[in-house]
Amino acid sequence: MPEFLLAARPDLADARADWLDALANERRLSVNTVEAYERDTRFFLAFLTGHFGGPPGLAAVAELKPADFRAFLAQRRKDGAEARTLARGLAAVKSLLRFLERRGLANAAGASAMRGPKQPKSLPRPLTAKDALAVASPAGQLAEEPWIAARNAAVFTLLYGCGLRISEALGLDGAALRQGTETALRVVGKGGKTRIAPLLPAIHRALGEYRRLCPFDLAPGQPLFRGVRGGPLRAEIVQAEMRRMRAALDLPETATPHALRHSFATHLLGRGGDLRTIQELLGHASLSTTQIYAGVDSARLLEAYAAAHPRA
Repeated sequence: MPEFLLAARPDLADARADWLDALANERRLSVNTVEAYERDTRFFLAFLTGHFGGPPGLAAVAELKPADFRAFLAQRRKDGAEARTLARGLAAVKSLLRFLERRGLANAAGASAMRGPKQPKSLPRPLTAKDALAVASPAGQLAEEPWIAARNAAVFTLLYGCGLRISEALGLDGAALRQGTETALRVVGKGGKTRIAPLLPAIHRALGEYRRLCPFDLAPGQPLFRGVRGGPLRAEIVQAEMRRMRAALDLPETATPHALRHSFATHLLGRGGDLRTIQELLGHASLSTTQIYAGVDSARLLEAYAAAHPRA
């Protein structure tokens, strides 16, 4: 969206631009996170324009009270935003105001006093091992072009076999796994953090078949995964292929590309993997994030107990 449509006075607009630049280049947040924070603060400034009767400047945001933030959240909730979206929006606003406060341009106390809305407890929904293997199977792909079927199988195999995020798989360079003998893959994850993912023979087989059939030059410095015209493969194409697989295999709506990453972790945990190791493999900054998968495994055990035990 053009910057001239931003509902803010020039002094605040310039400070916000500096903040977004710092998020991307100093804190090295992911592109998706920066875009979400840009969008969230744009909503906030649009709200303040109506709230104050004109575009806000630094002087206006410097005097914000908790009541102003509550009014903002109430308006977003009225517009249909869910708890997670509201929490992220408040986090974006707090981040902006803390940035301004460090520069002596605002007071972040009012925002800091606000608690985000209570989040509904939800667990990731992994696929069964049988379904995950079916999704990643080269023989089970639905694309008519053999090289596209091989590409899809390679992507799904990386998501399930290495626990990669879509962005991590699609961000691989043509130099990755060229030899077919590598034992580990260096992955650049969120915030530019690097981790090592061990490689299974099935991953080499899937990548080797894709390289063999792909009509484009997968040279170093170029994207490894390509779209039908040779450009970088987009995440929405992978998601669309997963929807086709869901229909063909009669999988639930929760069977998404990201569910393959959840399946990787949950199946490791179910086979005796420890949380610390799984944390490293997933690239989680906090063990508490990885502990969600312990909840998944416990939930599945309880479901089995309830279905099978005579006293359940």
